[in-house]
Amino acid sequence: MKKLTIIFALLLVFSSCKQNVTYEARDINFDRDVCFICLMGLTDQRYNAQSINEYGEVHWYDDIGCLAEEMRDTSTWNQWKGDKVKFWIGDASKGNDPSNWIDAETAFYDYGKHTPMGYGYSAYAEKPNADSVFTFEQVLQRINEGKTMRENFIQEKMLMMKDDPEKLKKLEEKLDKEQNKNN
Repeated sequence: MKKLTIIFALLLVFSSCKQNVTYEARDINFDRDVCFICLMGLTDQRYNAQSINEYGEVHWYDDIGCLAEEMRDTSTWNQWKGDKVKFWIGDASKGNDPSNWIDAETAFYDYGKHTPMGYGYSAYAEKPNADSVFTFEQVLQRINEGKTMRENFIQEKMLMMKDDPEKLKKLEEKLDKEQNKNN
């Protein structure tokens, strides 16, 4: 009887450790949440993204380009995401509401707007009236091919940092990296 009680207690402990993961979008805490890649504070919900893995862990991104950057490191990404991952992104047609999330994989994307990290892709729940509309997969592929507004974004930042040689050097390195993606 004592062994049965111990076994029952152990089963109870192990079954209570099993966590049901919810893949529902999380609200941004603007004074705490930062981009997993560039460590910038999240400020513009219209372009922010998040991924939630099978363990319920969330990675935040201030731009879909930062999500693409994390996914590019396939061994680390595959280990983190596990068997399932859910992506959410802000609807660029809505305001800066911390609960403004749409399914990133079914969203429609256009190109050419100023985004927080300069990749230039905006997501919408409804198909936008634009010359070119892209899917999630197409956006990730285009970012990996260097089809972004990132070079111009970095050059603008370089002009702003011309009086700070250390920051300017870091931006020049980023610009070289972006230009090498296109070659």
